[in-house]
Amino acid sequence: MLEIIPLERLTEQFAKLPGIGRKTARRLAYHVLRMPESEVKTFAQELYKSRMSVKYCSVCGMISDSDICDICSSPKRDKTTVCVVKDSRDVFAIERTGEFSGVYHVLGGTISPLENIGPDDINIAGLMERLGEGVIKEVILATNPDVQGEATASYISRLLASYPDLTVTRIAHGVPVGADLEYADEVTLVKALEGRRKV
Repeated sequence: MLEIIPLERLTEQFAKLPGIGRKTARRLAYHVLRMPESEVKTFAQELYKSRMSVKYCSVCGMISDSDICDICSSPKRDKTTVCVVKDSRDVFAIERTGEFSGVYHVLGGTISPLENIGPDDINIAGLMERLGEGVIKEVILATNPDVQGEATASYISRLLASYPDLTVTRIAHGVPVGADLEYADEVTLVKALEGRRKV
């Protein structure tokens, strides 16, 4: 089998990216090798510059290009409501809805005993520190509806039970719009029933 070493090395690098299979990685590698040299150089420089310039907001932990992100520094955001999420991608997803006007707290992961990730390995301490300032009135737990996300939400809600004036909520989970009930799994249907509301 023909092996072109630069192509293989580049394929290996692309294959390390999440969601990129071997076939896609090879296609991307081949594309890069066919690009003009100046474009490849610019591409590589931008990759490096972006990685080196990225910071994490000192308030919420979201990926940012400054010490305090645009959301935390905005006077238009409701600082009394904090949405707790796993990572920055979740912030971008919620922001796309245009419906949330509060601020965020990024955990940087979820509790996962199988991967040896405990409460001390994610940014729960930062959330507790923010609560100590006395500004926050509601915490929305918006971790994923998987085992790790549920365990994390449960752990945090137990911690927050000692704050009597704090409202702690969990985002609803259930059947997505446009889905057929017959194809939904049992966990999704249970969450949909638990999250039912009056019409």
